[in-house]
Amino acid sequence: MGGTTRNVLILLVLAGAVYAIPGGGRSAEFIAALLSILITASFAFIGYRLYRENRVALFSLGDRYRATLYGAVGAAVFIMAVRSRLWETAAGTLLWFAVIAGASYALVVVYRHYRSYSF
Repeated sequence: MGGTTRNVLILLVLAGAVYAIPGGGRSAEFIAALLSILITASFAFIGYRLYRENRVALFSLGDRYRATLYGAVGAAVFIMAVRSRLWETAAGTLLWFAVIAGASYALVVVYRHYRSYSF
């Protein structure tokens, strides 16, 4: 059985569970929460692996640029976590774009510093 056929069958089983099982909406919420946890755990694992593989390069950036890097990543993660609430207002949307732009700029600054010393 091909990968596409398997994925379609999985979707049909999940849709059937939502439709036929009493409290199917709760099943859908559970599956969505489970998928969200799995995605978050995979991002955490990828971040851990990237840190372990690039530890020397990170420490050779120096305290200032390493703090800038960690601050930019932390700001981006935080702003993505509160995105749905911020997008409810115009000021929140503007704040979201400003923080994303600032974090992106900080990452570019760190990357340019990293490339200037050709580690």
